[in-house]
Amino acid sequence: MRNLNYQLKQHCRQNRDGSYSTQAKRGHHLMLIANQLHTLGFQGMNARSLKPKHDDALVKQWLEQELSTGTIKNRMAVLRWWAQKVNKQNVVARSNDHYGIPNRQFVTNTSKARTLNTSDLEKISDPYICISLQLQQAFGLRREEAIKFQPGFADQGDHIRLKASWTKGGKSRTIPVRTDAQRKLLERTRKQIGSGSLIPADRSYVQQLRVYERLTANVGFSRMHGLRHDYAQRRYEELTGWPSPAAGGPTASVLTFEQKLIDQKTRLAISQELGHSRGQILSIYLGK
Repeated sequence: MRNLNYQLKQHCRQNRDGSYSTQAKRGHHLMLIANQLHTLGFQGMNARSLKPKHDDALVKQWLEQELSTGTIKNRMAVLRWWAQKVNKQNVVARSNDHYGIPNRQFVTNTSKARTLNTSDLEKISDPYICISLQLQQAFGLRREEAIKFQPGFADQGDHIRLKASWTKGGKSRTIPVRTDAQRKLLERTRKQIGSGSLIPADRSYVQQLRVYERLTANVGFSRMHGLRHDYAQRRYEELTGWPSPAAGGPTASVLTFEQKLIDQKTRLAISQELGHSRGQILSIYLGK
């Protein structure tokens, strides 16, 4: 293992900031960044070697790779964490504008929804990952929630409940079971998994996450967060009677007063099912 990778791993072990999931993602990004720096020609580095030229080279590569703004900003947050832990905060500019990183464009009225059909799922060799993907699509779960899912705990008949330890922000929540397809999926999951979770007994969450990432990448699946977009758009049409703006439905400007009231109530309900605290955030999923 290269010296930089080893030292960054040590910093992660010594600084347990954030949830277990946050720590795991941070460690993954730091190893990725260390490997990229080596590939870019910055060899023989240690954790205290970080300089502005390294930031500039990394951001230039990320922009050239056309990574999403959100991904780049997440990596910048990890770079700042690294700089702070070695007492070199000034090495990384406080503003992303300094690097020419664009602002996120949250509302585009363009659908980011995606679905998986039977032939898609047959490409996934791991049965646990296959079920996790189906849960993401059927209930709009986040990836971590779908990996940590325990049918014996979650299945409450007319709804599923998610443990706080599975969710972003540590907030438990419930999601209604509305369709025969959802019910059959839960029954298949319970039959296959029993009282356990969708993490095999011989793996940790981080190991299962890596399997998820590897298998989905190997078959060309990307942006699986789009399964949550699909769930939100299906729920919106179910509750309102018309498609969301992102799915080709009417925008807010043409809704009647009564329709706007229904729209607001629906967005709040879906935001709670998705685990968001504000209905406004649904514009990312549904358009506006």
